Amino acid sequence: MAESAAAAVISGILPWSPNAATPPVRAEPGPWKFFTWAEGAAAEALADRIIPPDAEFAGGRDAGCAVFVDRQLAGPYGHREGLYNAGPFKKGLKSQGAQGEEGPAEIWRNGLAALDRACQATHGKSFVQLSDTDKDAFLHGIEEGSISLGSVDGKAFFQQAIKDVQQGFFADPIYGGNKDMVSWRMIGFPGTRYNYLDWVDKHNQRYPRPPVSLVGRAEWNES
Repeated sequence: MAESAAAAVISGILPWSPNAATPPVRAEPGPWKFFTWAEGAAAEALADRIIPPDAEFAGGRDAGCAVFVDRQLAGPYGHREGLYNAGPFKKGLKSQGAQGEEGPAEIWRNGLAALDRACQATHGKSFVQLSDTDKDAFLHGIEEGSISLGSVDGKAFFQQAIKDVQQGFFADPIYGGNKDMVSWRMIGFPGTRYNYLDWVDKHNQRYPRPPVSLVGRAEWNES
């Protein structure tokens, strides 16, 4: 016996209701939600060395990358919501993804504290107080393994920082980073424009129109 199916005749209307979806919540400016004041300053300094500014475009700090990371760490991402978080934990292959006991929130908090301890021991200053040249040299040492962060895995922390800062730089500004769509303007990315099919096959040509963010669309939905 065949099961009955629900059906409807659609005529003269669209088969959906405006604002019925669950769009992303805009990251509002304001105080840090995860970082302490000192951690936030260190995260901004770190972001600015991972993505340094130039004469034309903002670097990681002014692009809001630390704000993006802060909001992500304060939410489900920081606590690995929806992922398996129980032991036993064993070191896996790089291709297997994160296998440790710590989530992104713990990696950042412990890593920033260890970074400052190592800088104080070596230079007598916090990471924020170092010159850009010394910051770069210190980070290169961590990346290469010649500088230890004690009990904290320096390489793992730096890789986590690079990944999260990069995401903040290229993500939609609605999440707190990529302020003024700086990265999209830099690479000529159209953003969330409805249609740019006329330019899909035009290789090595800069897209002539400004990028569009979800921020404006969210404000339109709220009005």
